[in-house]
Amino acid sequence: MRRFTPIELAIGAALLGSIAAVAVPTFARELHASRFVEPIDALARMSQNAAAQAEATRRFGDSAPLTPSAPPRGTKEVTPTEAWEHPAWLAIDFRPVNDGAPHAYAYAFDSRGDAFTARAHGDLDGDGIFSTFEVHGLVPVDGPPRVEPGMYVESELE
Repeated sequence: MRRFTPIELAIGAALLGSIAAVAVPTFARELHASRFVEPIDALARMSQNAAAQAEATRRFGDSAPLTPSAPPRGTKEVTPTEAWEHPAWLAIDFRPVNDGAPHAYAYAFDSRGDAFTARAHGDLDGDGIFSTFEVHGLVPVDGPPRVEPGMYVESELE
């Protein structure tokens, strides 16, 4: 039976190390990116629906409470369908994910009539530190309702 020489073992270890050096950071980056898709997509839909609603009335609708009332901690959870039946959520036709699908964030819509802030709060690893994503919109005096460019993000990697 043939054994590996020390040089062959060193080459094999170097190859495995090189593969790991590329694969591990890529996997970690993809894992973090997958956690950002939910709040970014949900806030985009929420803000677009709110702006469309304000086209006719020249004001944003009522505020909606943080739903669910406490963000999931370190897991994805299914929020009961009736939690999204608050009149403000119905007015902007918002659900973060399809009914019955788990999600990792809680959402709020704060409206002053002429401006709004849409928020997503999440505790992705269950440590009590929250990630916060915010989008702002306004109804200018001389123009159509709009969503402000950019997104405020705090502790996205919490």
